Amino acid sequence: MEKTKSRGLDIIFESDQDDDYQFTAEQTAEGGEKGGGGKGRLLEFMAIATVPLVLVLGNSMLVPILPQLETELSITKFQSSLVITLFSITAGLIIPISGYLSDRFTRKSVIIPSLIIYGAAGVLAAFGAIWKSYTILIIARAVQGIGAAGTAPIAMALVGDLYKGGTESKALGLTEASNGLGKVLSPIIGSLLALIVWYMPFFAFPIFCLLALLAMMFLIHEPKTKKEPTELKPYLHKIGAILKKKGRWLITSFFAGSLALFILFGVLFYLSNILEEPPYHIDGVKKGFVLAIPLLGMVITSYTTGALIKKNGTLMRWLINIGLLVMTLSLASTIFAFQNLYLFIGLLTLSAIGTGLLLPCLNTMITGSVEKSERGMITSIYNSLRFIGVAFGPPIFGWLMDKSDRLIFITVSSLAGLTLVLVFFLVKPQGKIS
Repeated sequence: MEKTKSRGLDIIFESDQDDDYQFTAEQTAEGGEKGGGGKGRLLEFMAIATVPLVLVLGNSMLVPILPQLETELSITKFQSSLVITLFSITAGLIIPISGYLSDRFTRKSVIIPSLIIYGAAGVLAAFGAIWKSYTILIIARAVQGIGAAGTAPIAMALVGDLYKGGTESKALGLTEASNGLGKVLSPIIGSLLALIVWYMPFFAFPIFCLLALLAMMFLIHEPKTKKEPTELKPYLHKIGAILKKKGRWLITSFFAGSLALFILFGVLFYLSNILEEPPYHIDGVKKGFVLAIPLLGMVITSYTTGALIKKNGTLMRWLINIGLLVMTLSLASTIFAFQNLYLFIGLLTLSAIGTGLLLPCLNTMITGSVEKSERGMITSIYNSLRFIGVAFGPPIFGWLMDKSDRLIFITVSSLAGLTLVLVFFLVKPQGKIS
């Protein structure tokens, strides 16, 4: 057992993995328990939560209108999936750069311009839809991805700067819950806006971005840093050293988070297409509510998990493995139940609950695994892979849909089972951080 003290924080961590799971606290007062009283902290929490909320709207709000997009623009199912995929791939490629810049300068200096780019590109995407120009729409979505790269991933690092201990876990749980809440609300919001005119969801982005921008500018007071900015070469050397030392569990955790979102967005794309077909004939707002059911299960679970784990490594390990086991079993069961809508949605909701157990634990472990000066890059690598998971979900599910419905769920349940085995043997946080 090792015990380390630093400015009012005692870290007690027991591990049979040598230094693989030694999470560190800041050795300065920076990033401590900021925010003053309960009201001030609540406002900070809400301001931070708006950033992942805006981010997830960038994809989930468009899922219900993809079939209509195909009709209006005379494009294929694969082309419509690229509206989601290109946004996510661009974001995934740019996120590490945003992470470095946020470590080099400040978190807000990256988040604020990113929100402006995100909103402005949303306007361009809306006009691309009005003009029925697939080319303009796709270009605008790629630019939106560049803006998205500097939003939620950097907000996760900002949480690590602002809070410690149980407060950090709670804030990260709220961040994940906000992400999930956006997923729950966005299909409904997208369906409601489409009742006005089908391309109206594109115009919602700038409004949501403006609200998040104002909240970030006026409600978040970032801790000042006294260190000189790290140059790129030594910075990359530090990141390489971290991955060499902790890569066994970090990379496995990255993969688990990416897979969870690959499955989630793939399932949403699948549902959005099949619900409008026989024998269901569910479309419009009703379809939005059906899409929201599994996501609601994930949101409630994410927030509860984030509030309960409180840096308890042993509990996190249990919840991660239980979450992946639930995902594996529920997805495997859908192989035999996807033709029964009620049972099918129930099993997908159970899988989403497993995702809600998994993600807050991964967020807390990854954010707390490194010092503040490298946190932006590590969380950015993680979020980059999450975006790539989102990017590949719709097109791969679309391709598998042309082969066989059962093949979809055989594939994803097998991937979830493989991830469970990897995590069980390679990700072993133990003891308690307090």
